Amino acid sequence: MKAYALILETVLRKTSIRIIHICWLLTYAAVFLIPFPAESSWSWGPFLFGWSGCLLPLLLSAGIFGDDIASGRISLLVTKPIRPAELYFCRLLGLSVQVTIHLVAASAVVLVLHQLTGRGRMSHFATWWVATWLIFHAWAALSTSLSVVVKRANNSMLLFVATGLTVYMIAMLQAFLPDAIYTKAFAAILRYAGPPIEFLSSVGAGKSDILHGFGSAGHSLVLTALYGGIGIVLLDRREFKRTGD
Repeated sequence: MKAYALILETVLRKTSIRIIHICWLLTYAAVFLIPFPAESSWSWGPFLFGWSGCLLPLLLSAGIFGDDIASGRISLLVTKPIRPAELYFCRLLGLSVQVTIHLVAASAVVLVLHQLTGRGRMSHFATWWVATWLIFHAWAALSTSLSVVVKRANNSMLLFVATGLTVYMIAMLQAFLPDAIYTKAFAAILRYAGPPIEFLSSVGAGKSDILHGFGSAGHSLVLTALYGGIGIVLLDRREFKRTGD
């Protein structure tokens, strides 16, 4: 019951979360109204991956720990019999429940409207669905861990800005210093230690064989566990005040 209450609290902690889900689902429906050219070969899978896999976790995890820390409520939660690891896991599991329900609903909207209008391609939609579910958890764990050390809901904005700056930096390095050893090292670190967008995109598009597909999925789960483990350590070592900031 304790775990169930924490998971439910994560799902229902803000009214804005329910509004975000509704807006995201309405966006899928609204895309069908965009007058794409008849010869356009756009696909639903990559849109699902980017919209719900990479952007949605940042909004759902905003202030997931930061709000409780700022208000002082965290000091009541991180006590026996609730351990920091258990609290973190329940928070992340609450996000997992949300994205699973969200992806099922989004898939239903897309499939129904696709059948009615025939717009967009549905190729490899099932593998894109799995890739979206996996990349969501990687971003969610990273953002949740960041929320332990960043006040209120600033974790999501910080991660969004940092990601943008990192992408810009690596693009500049590869454009002007493509053969430099630090460019290759930086790119390798991002490729294997950052959220595995490249690997999971390949899985979603059906470009990976079964062995590489399972390897990419395992890599994503390991990164999610790593990000989560860092968050648990940070949460366990922090000292919290009972009064709000």
